Amino acid sequence: MKDKILSFLKHLTEKVKPILHKGADHGTHHVKVAAAGLAGLYWNLSPQNRYRVRLAAFAFAILSLGIVVGRVTNVNRAVKIEASDKALKVESSGILELKLPGVTLNPAIYVFQSAEKVQVPVDIKVPGRLAFNAEKSKVLSARAPGRVERIYAFDGAQVDIGSPIVEMYSPEFLSAQQEYLLSSKTAKVLEANKTMSDLLGDARITQQAAANRMRNLGAGEGDIKSIETTGKTTNNLIMRSPLKGVVVKRNVEPGSAVSLGDVIATLADPKQLWFLGNVFEQDFRMIKQGQKMVLRLEAYPEKEFIAYANYIAPTVDPQTRALLIRADVENTDDLLRPDMYASASLTTGTADAVVVPQSAIVRVRENRYAIIKVGPETFRRVPVKGYDLNSKSFAITEGVEQGWQVLAEGAVLLNDRFAKQED
Repeated sequence: MKDKILSFLKHLTEKVKPILHKGADHGTHHVKVAAAGLAGLYWNLSPQNRYRVRLAAFAFAILSLGIVVGRVTNVNRAVKIEASDKALKVESSGILELKLPGVTLNPAIYVFQSAEKVQVPVDIKVPGRLAFNAEKSKVLSARAPGRVERIYAFDGAQVDIGSPIVEMYSPEFLSAQQEYLLSSKTAKVLEANKTMSDLLGDARITQQAAANRMRNLGAGEGDIKSIETTGKTTNNLIMRSPLKGVVVKRNVEPGSAVSLGDVIATLADPKQLWFLGNVFEQDFRMIKQGQKMVLRLEAYPEKEFIAYANYIAPTVDPQTRALLIRADVENTDDLLRPDMYASASLTTGTADAVVVPQSAIVRVRENRYAIIKVGPETFRRVPVKGYDLNSKSFAITEGVEQGWQVLAEGAVLLNDRFAKQED
């Protein structure tokens, strides 16, 4: 229906155009002729098309009437223009002041607290890593050439003092056993013959020397007593753990040949670790032995591990320009592992600061801000200085005074208004 009406109106327009183009210079006569032509054109239409023209004319009249009525009714209407809340004042110090006339902040979202200065620890950040305590670690090495026959403890195995680690064949160890066995037998014979007491002393010295040689090769006291008791030597030397801990790394395979000094395995106590941190030059003057260190690791973001500095390197690393600081770490819960990265907070003193939640601090690039309330509808964003006390609290050392109303919750939301005004 709509398409047919539009087609008819287009056809009607084309019929009228030649008449309209003749212009007003032809006078009223042509207007009347045009009107008569339109009337004739209308009555020449079929009844159905005349109905469509009337319908279109009626719709046009309704639309025109609506426009006229709308203009008449709105011409004298008072339009309420709300006051703009864009009232931002920028100070040379970087402080922004924002006025929000007629705006009431929702107290369930925007929570203010009164600033109170308290004593807080002054910390410096010390990046570093964990390592095995070298004083509680041992390297098991070959004390004589030989061949590995058997491995008792592989990587990660828990060992106690005296636990067998490897068994190896060593001709030198066989020679030391035979020497000890011979000197022991000689000493027993000379003990029976009291007339040869001078030779007995020499035999005892030889026996002791042979026993020390066996100890140097890795034999234990039990191995030496077994030879003396049984009167027999053993084919292989069993090397045992000198400490309680774990096998950190094994360097040999069964059947491999080893030379004097070759490392067989590395052992360490996993409950005794070191923190090795780097203190940079600007902080050298604030550190000393015995200071408390609080370690935090990415693996346990909610946990803190306490350590105390026990060593400060006498020289600066020429590559990093940092000073090595070391602390003993107790790993009683077996949560820590060597080579984990850790960040330590080293307490160097105390200072007055305003402690606020982390949610009160607005971070914009490298800068930190807090928002304070200075009037019922006036707020200021002030730059602050300070540091993280922990994952939940921030210590403001500069920028906020005692008694100021600090926005503790909702600071990021209100800062969006400051940002929009700045734009």
